[in-house]
Amino acid sequence: MMLAERLRQALHSAHGPELVLLTGDRPDLPLDEAQTRPAAVLVPVTDRARPGVILTQRTETMRRHAGQVAFPGGRLDPGEDAVTAALREAEEEIGLPPALVEVIGTADRYRTVTGYAVTPVVGVVPPDLPVVPSEAEVASVFEVPLDFLLDHANHRQETVDWEGRTRHYYEIRWEDRRIWGATAAMIVNLARRLRWTA
Repeated sequence: MMLAERLRQALHSAHGPELVLLTGDRPDLPLDEAQTRPAAVLVPVTDRARPGVILTQRTETMRRHAGQVAFPGGRLDPGEDAVTAALREAEEEIGLPPALVEVIGTADRYRTVTGYAVTPVVGVVPPDLPVVPSEAEVASVFEVPLDFLLDHANHRQETVDWEGRTRHYYEIRWEDRRIWGATAAMIVNLARRLRWTA
């Protein structure tokens, strides 16, 4: 079965209720959609024998989340839907032409501690595409095998004391990269949704 079709079937199979990983350690955050800001990220899966996922490392000069690993993405502009925003942001951040992305569908939204409701958009892209990182936002672009990211054995739950509160978060280590926070949580959510096996 082709990768796009396999992902499509896995993403849209009925696995029960939505598995949205809310910020469970912050019950004070609003649940009302009217109080969250919409955002979207692209989960670009490379169409190769061992599929990978393209991720970015943010520059150290970013005002927020400096140096962190992230999917290409950002806030929705007026009139945009999640798919349009994710494709636009991927083109702006890493030079990925929207025409080369086969959109599979959207995964479970994730609400961040900063008040964003982020919709992951899963898409398949050709392997080994040349990327052009945005100098202002992206320090580097790299690829991690999809099966590694979706393997529950690689999802570590961590805690940290921050602003007088014990915070819980996920962390995934790949070579010298540390994937954590919202990006790791969305990967964990996606792993639960897809139930992927190599």
